Amino acid sequence: MLVHSVFFWLRADLNESEREAFLKGVESLAKIESATAVYVGTPATTEKRPVVDSSYDVALTVMLDTIAAHDAYQEDPIHTAFLGQFSTYWERVQIYDAD
Repeated sequence: MLVHSVFFWLRADLNESEREAFLKGVESLAKIESATAVYVGTPATTEKRPVVDSSYDVALTVMLDTIAAHDAYQEDPIHTAFLGQFSTYWERVQIYDAD
């Protein structure tokens, strides 16, 4: 199993409708067949602690069965369309992949 975690820091100048469109775009990635589960969220309102980074705007976690499934996810037309439409919306993206 592979856990693909993606954190997005959005541009400060995006308006509310652009932010909503971005969130819907991230949620559309759940339609990719090679993903076994997809979770999308924003920073939780848990207690602030020095070890918790809640500076991001949107988090995406994708569960995939294999590296081949991950590679298929990356090349899926839904994923490439998402990148084409929204890659200008973020100022930073950070990815963590774990087995």
